[in-house]
Amino acid sequence: MEEKEIEGLDDSLKGYKEKIPLVSRAFLTWEKDTVFTGRMPGCLVDYDPTRKEGCVPTDTLLVSIAGCLAIDVVTFLRKMKGEITSFEIEISGQRNPAPPQYFKSVEMIIHIAGKEITPRKLDRAISLSQEKYCSVSHTLRKDMPVKVSYIIEG
Repeated sequence: MEEKEIEGLDDSLKGYKEKIPLVSRAFLTWEKDTVFTGRMPGCLVDYDPTRKEGCVPTDTLLVSIAGCLAIDVVTFLRKMKGEITSFEIEISGQRNPAPPQYFKSVEMIIHIAGKEITPRKLDRAISLSQEKYCSVSHTLRKDMPVKVSYIIEG
């Protein structure tokens, strides 16, 4: 890949990122016991600490970290002329044993397949997301390491 291709990547999310509202709104409604429904534009999420009728809030936080990174990485790889045929992130979080049971670390493994997907392109896309664009990661504790690795399949 030419250096010229890499140079323009920093601006490639510009149109998408400029459309993100500066104020986010959502509603969380109590349903029963410890079950709640979160309502956001285009999305409903049920929360239940017993996992019987919904997700545990911290589990959805893990998915949010991965979702933010995934959107950035796929966007950047496409700008680098990568053709993605499959993409999945395996996420795990290590939690503090005593309350508050915050995540002490997060590890993600990207499983990806396609054409023109190289370690150099992936490293650059991941770096841009983690260092500049992923709003979720930048909202979290600064002392929590977030490690990302990948497996290029095919």
